[in-house]
Amino acid sequence: MAFSSVVRRTASRVAPLAIRALETHRNYHPAIFAPLKNNSSSLYQEFCRRAALSTLHFSSLAKKPSSDEKLVRVIESEIKCAEESDDHDQAEEAPDGFPFEIQDNSGEQTISLKREYNGETIKVEVHMPDLVTGEDNDDDNDDGDDEKDSQSSIPMVISVSKGDGPTLEFSCTAYPDEISIDGMSVREPEASEDEIAYGGPDFSDLDENLQKAFHKYLEIRGINPSTTNFLHEYMINKDSREYLLWLKNLKKFIEK
Repeated sequence: MAFSSVVRRTASRVAPLAIRALETHRNYHPAIFAPLKNNSSSLYQEFCRRAALSTLHFSSLAKKPSSDEKLVRVIESEIKCAEESDDHDQAEEAPDGFPFEIQDNSGEQTISLKREYNGETIKVEVHMPDLVTGEDNDDDNDDGDDEKDSQSSIPMVISVSKGDGPTLEFSCTAYPDEISIDGMSVREPEASEDEIAYGGPDFSDLDENLQKAFHKYLEIRGINPSTTNFLHEYMINKDSREYLLWLKNLKKFIEK
């Protein structure tokens, strides 16, 4: 009963206004609207009902939850802070002699490097850096952790292929002035992505001479400290750019 009363009151205000507007701005004959002006007309009642429901529906859609508005304001504040950072708009230029072609797609958390070397195709997938802040370094390391645990690093996957044959794949972690090989595997070209190739023993368990030989193998193909130090700075800037883009996409979604 209360809802029908609201509908009737709303319709009684909306319908006459609509009729007057049509009569005033269009040169229609008044007789056309005579059925609508008759309160007993079923057409008039249907018109009133639809007009009232449309008004209520529009009102409910126009109002956004206050929690969403607060969230948008918080995101806008974070966007402002991110834009004031020096990292998001810096474009790192590759140093002279950098041997790789860089493929960097906006919205992705990795970049790809590629080069050809003596009939080989070398590809590198570089991930976002694992940053260690000064606050992390202040923690007491009573458990005897290695010094590497207190350094920022970049995870990388390096693959070396020769034509259509197998691919030698390295899992590496690049620290300042040092590259650590975590594991290696040989992948057959017909192997599916679901298959996990045997990676051999822990790289650190290999003979020391063999370890040095594989480090030299990668160095000759362009994976050296000067390359990875540049990539470290490059990925820090990319991280800032991607974070800003992520915030803006969040804001657009919440505002819809």
